[in-house]
Amino acid sequence: MRRASLLKQRYEDELREAAADSPHSPARLVAAAAPALRVEWRSSAHDIPADAWQRCFPPPLEGLWLYSSLEKAGLEEQFRFAYALVLRGDQILAIAPVFEALLPISLVAPALLDRALRLGGRVLRPLRFQKTLFVGCPCSDEGTVGLAPGVKLDEVAARLQEALWRRLEKTKAACLAWKDFPESSWPALRALSREAGLCEAVSYPGTRIPDIGPDFQTYLARLTGNRRHNLRKKLRLSRAHVDLEVEIASQPNSALIAEIWKLFQNTYARATTRFERLTEKFWQAVCQEAQSRLIVLRERSSGKAVAFMLAIVSSKSVINKFIGLDYGFGAKAYLYFRLWEEFMRFAIHAGAVEVQSGQTGYRAKLDVGHQLVPLNNFFRYRNPLMHVIASHLAKRISWSSLDEDLARAMRSRSWSSMREM
Repeated sequence: MRRASLLKQRYEDELREAAADSPHSPARLVAAAAPALRVEWRSSAHDIPADAWQRCFPPPLEGLWLYSSLEKAGLEEQFRFAYALVLRGDQILAIAPVFEALLPISLVAPALLDRALRLGGRVLRPLRFQKTLFVGCPCSDEGTVGLAPGVKLDEVAARLQEALWRRLEKTKAACLAWKDFPESSWPALRALSREAGLCEAVSYPGTRIPDIGPDFQTYLARLTGNRRHNLRKKLRLSRAHVDLEVEIASQPNSALIAEIWKLFQNTYARATTRFERLTEKFWQAVCQEAQSRLIVLRERSSGKAVAFMLAIVSSKSVINKFIGLDYGFGAKAYLYFRLWEEFMRFAIHAGAVEVQSGQTGYRAKLDVGHQLVPLNNFFRYRNPLMHVIASHLAKRISWSSLDEDLARAMRSRSWSSMREM
């Protein structure tokens, strides 16, 4: 009886499998009735409905406010922006911000290769500055394809890649790159890489403090003893060196924007890693957004602005976006650390759980307790030979080769990999 029952169950299972394989099965009919995914392009962020931005880029993702500001910034000589929409029927499932730019190879290549290419002068200039189609944003904390609720990246990645590659061929860009994508997206992008021939490369990590605590003293207490001692010492020496007062501004007037623009240029001129060159128009646009706050330090006696930070308030997260400093006060002023103290007090008062501080400037960020957030690039060159060469070089890229502060941190902490942080 048991054998007959098992045979009957097996027979019924086979009937169900055969029915599922039938072109007239309910599952097949539902799949056939579902509209296929398609990709449409938009040239402006405002060509996309605001509710689609809200669904696909919920806080703390940097959405419409950032892309709108970048479009108003007059960056046409540097970037050409576009947006790929993945749709099923009339429903927007995903928004992929895209921009086209000349990528300085020095940002990613080992120093020895960069020096060799520089020796080639004009002849090798096309190798040093390559027209690249990026998925992501020039100055967001990480690369993001905005997804509607319930949609996963692996469901739309292949269709996006097809549309991106067609655009690359049309514009004759040398390379397609998914820029600075976080670990949560790596499984989908690695599966896409196997299908589409992409190569993976380590990028500059982001930085964050995931649990800042309910007050400034709690934040200090969570630092290591050495970091806590050093930060308190720098704040004490700074207060003895310069008397400062703090101003928190939203929707600032043109006079304040002119002040911070000058400070930002000071810091930009000292940067060792540069990609975007922001304009005063960008500051005029971004500072009017509801999420933006300017934290400004002024010398009390003169009222002169000596440091500022653009902070972005987004749900339970506050982003330390950009800073600018007056270096005329000398190293003993420790302006960055005074600015950091006011930023942390502001973030805690705003109800933030975590803070983010983006890429570069790692030495100071590690000193105040940031963790490093791994980010990777996924790329493919249009020229097969260039892709083979780039794929080989990508294996030699590491945090140590990208940034001296990171190399120093890895040596001092005996990190052999990012997993040990």
